[in-house]
Amino acid sequence: MNPTERLSEMFELVADEGSFIRFVEALIADRQRAVKAEKENPASPYGPDAGGWENTSIESFLEGAAAWATDSGFGSKQSIDNGNVWKRFAAFLYAGKDYE
Repeated sequence: MNPTERLSEMFELVADEGSFIRFVEALIADRQRAVKAEKENPASPYGPDAGGWENTSIESFLEGAAAWATDSGFGSKQSIDNGNVWKRFAAFLYAGKDYE
């Protein structure tokens, strides 16, 4: 399973505090792999980094996450379960990776 599939799988499993933390740990690992890949083989400055991250600073990460939350009604337009606040916040963090 490639890292993107693993991260996506971890996101789908978010249902409670423990699974949320496991998703966050997978997101951290994904970012660490991306930083390493970018150092080894830099991507074009006009697209995502070597690991697929569009938002590579904390400012752009949070901006992307906030834009996703605004545009999607914090996931309600994507049918993210409103009763699962852990999944909604995981979606917020996941969107920070590449939402513009």
